[in-house]
Amino acid sequence: MFNKLSSSAEEIIQTIESGNIDASFFEKLWRSFVNYLPTLVAAIVIFIIGTIINKLIMLALGKGLEKSRLDKTVHSFLKSLVQIVLFAVVLITVLTILGIPMTSLIAVVGSAGLAVGLAMQGSLSNVAGGVLVLAGKHFKVGDYISVNGTEGTVAEITILCTKLVTFDNRDIYIPNGTVSNATIINYTQEKTRRVDWTFGVSYNNDVKETISVISNVLAEYDKVLCDPAPFVKVSAFSSSSIEFAVRAWVNSSDYWEVYFNMFELIKEAFDSNGIVIPYNQLDVHMIDNTKHQ
Repeated sequence: MFNKLSSSAEEIIQTIESGNIDASFFEKLWRSFVNYLPTLVAAIVIFIIGTIINKLIMLALGKGLEKSRLDKTVHSFLKSLVQIVLFAVVLITVLTILGIPMTSLIAVVGSAGLAVGLAMQGSLSNVAGGVLVLAGKHFKVGDYISVNGTEGTVAEITILCTKLVTFDNRDIYIPNGTVSNATIINYTQEKTRRVDWTFGVSYNNDVKETISVISNVLAEYDKVLCDPAPFVKVSAFSSSSIEFAVRAWVNSSDYWEVYFNMFELIKEAFDSNGIVIPYNQLDVHMIDNTKHQ
């Protein structure tokens, strides 16, 4: 069919170039169109049916992945990969129906492969990066991570990029090539995390009493873990206060809640026990110049 179409097209082009356009030319043009119309319609129908089948397959795949034991991290990556393969199958089928020889198509694709590869080297590196990210298992969907200073919760890992959602609900898409070569900090991979604070109190307050008050607040907070035990010690003597280093272990999911609530609880405990949080102080010495006159 493709050869016949090529012959008809060549005849039409030669007629146009010669300028001998008459009634027979339009008749030949119409005959070529009518002869090729069933093949064209069949190709369009196959493309539509193939697209519908692909969507059904993707829906079934999505439901199957949800029920499977596979980590959710690989779901988006697999779906992206399968979608590309299915589209390629439909495209090849349509081209075959149209009568385009696969050998010619492969030759064209092969000759253009180098140029396409150079043009898409960034995308190809992202695909390879996605494979490395999944193989490394440094993080999964739901983890809170930092990639070269960009922080967020991992929402999905596609074939080209990793999607992070920030605390203020912004979507950040990082190319997988960048992720695979970046320094990654995973804040939620471990079950527990240590929370650090520094509290300053007046030099007039008793050190042991201050340590006791802080320790009692930590002991009464049910989300602070007993093992490892909390740590409260003097860490520095600043210009206007004694600094206390406070460290406590919590479940990773409770980190920020404990971190912020502790400031309020410590302030209330200090007020109740007369422990003063000083302001920055500056001693000013006045010199009476009248004595030198």
